[in-house]
Amino acid sequence: MKKQFLTPILFTAGLITLTACGNIPNTVPGSTESLMAADTATDSAMQVPPINSIYPASIDNTITVNSSETVTVVPDIAQVIYAVRTEAKDAASCQTKNTENVNSVIETLQALGISENSIQTSDYYMYPIYNYSNNTQKITGYEATTTLTVSDLPLDNLGNILAQSVQSGINNIQSVTYQSSKYDSGYQEALKLAVATARAKAEVLAEASGCTLGSVSNIVENSNYSNVRYTDNSLSVKQYAADQASTEATIMPGEVDIKVNITVEYFIN
Repeated sequence: MKKQFLTPILFTAGLITLTACGNIPNTVPGSTESLMAADTATDSAMQVPPINSIYPASIDNTITVNSSETVTVVPDIAQVIYAVRTEAKDAASCQTKNTENVNSVIETLQALGISENSIQTSDYYMYPIYNYSNNTQKITGYEATTTLTVSDLPLDNLGNILAQSVQSGINNIQSVTYQSSKYDSGYQEALKLAVATARAKAEVLAEASGCTLGSVSNIVENSNYSNVRYTDNSLSVKQYAADQASTEATIMPGEVDIKVNITVEYFIN
């Protein structure tokens, strides 16, 4: 009698839940009809709505163009990477001599108006000098090199700065990089020109297609903004002899090209 009493209660509870979600018609609890009605209600509840009810019926048309522009500026500052190289019979003397020459160069630069913040020791190393003879290795001395990176040098006095630096102890100039203090404003101007060029191109394409150009829907800057301008490789790793120390270097910076590239997407009607 217990089993006969519990079974209809379980079926009745299940019927009440499904009726609330799916409006199942009245059927006898536990019958084949009631189970089929429950399955039908569950399937209806799990149906995915039509795509048109999720996405809009139409999507705005767009047109995409690429644009590049270049602005030229004249450099007015430079960054120089040069080094002090010394040799001596023993390591201590080599290091002392190198330090003295580097300090002399730094004092000269500061006397020429170069800020301490613009002078950086970017590399330093010392190693033994070997002489190989009769299959034997013998240390004959030591070599020390300190590399200095000096930034924000005025171009109108760069030749004099290089010459006096050599007199103070610099014996290796690795590179001279020309820069412009107007680079940022030049880059912004190039971006404005690129946007204007992009719109002109898009208007031609839209008109040729029988469309009307709308507002910008997306814009991407493809070019990489870089603080590095360009390097004068003719001075790279150039050794200055003692008899050239008093000769002022000839500096011809030329011009710096600032290039930008963008992609612009417009709505069209």
